[in-house]
Amino acid sequence: MSTWILLRGLTRESGHWGDFVAQFQAALPASQVIALDLPGNGRLHAQRSPARVEDMVAQCRAELARRQIAGPVHILAMSLGAMVAVAWATAYPQEVAAQVLVNTSLRPFSPFYQRLRPRNYALLLRLALLGARPELWERSILRITSNGDRVEVLPRWIALRQQHPVGRANALRQLWAAARFTAPPSPPQTATLLLASAQDRLVSVTCSRMLARHWQCPLQLHATAGHDLPLDAGGWVVAQVLQWLNRPTA
Repeated sequence: MSTWILLRGLTRESGHWGDFVAQFQAALPASQVIALDLPGNGRLHAQRSPARVEDMVAQCRAELARRQIAGPVHILAMSLGAMVAVAWATAYPQEVAAQVLVNTSLRPFSPFYQRLRPRNYALLLRLALLGARPELWERSILRITSNGDRVEVLPRWIALRQQHPVGRANALRQLWAAARFTAPPSPPQTATLLLASAQDRLVSVTCSRMLARHWQCPLQLHATAGHDLPLDAGGWVVAQVLQWLNRPTA
């Protein structure tokens, strides 16, 4: 039985996967699907977020050891979570059988203004530095990460923030960790699939295109979805993963 680890992005938690976890599990009934929280988020919101992606990897590995889950594992990860996956596969390639990276952006392949579109700077800094009511915070995040009419998720997201509030210092540490993480220039030993949204308003799709070119790994693009690709097009994500897993091998 294979194990899939799901990792979310900046200040997001396992609860933000919504129905996608069940959808993914149904498509891979012989697999174990586990959505982990990064330190400082979700059930771990009281913990201090590491300021280094590599330290987030250490926390994830410790959690798997605590649960007595042996690898190698498969990882599906978004944004900051995808950076954690890359760092994990780089440092411990024997522990990661395959990785699916969703709308990620990595140094040194893309400049900062593509990794986080400038139109979002003021909003994100205002939310992180000055704080905001849960409703304003989640409504703002939903607006810049989803291109669909997803208002039905807003009450659930607000409830998640009220239940597991992400501290201002933790949000800034996560942002700092993401900003300075640098991926290896050479292609990873781990089999890698890139999924990206052509209309991502948070991170430029150019980041995934450049990564695919440098690493010579497959990239599949969704034409209309936003940054939160599993939210806007969860079925498409599942289909792309299944197609990739079932690809002919030499």
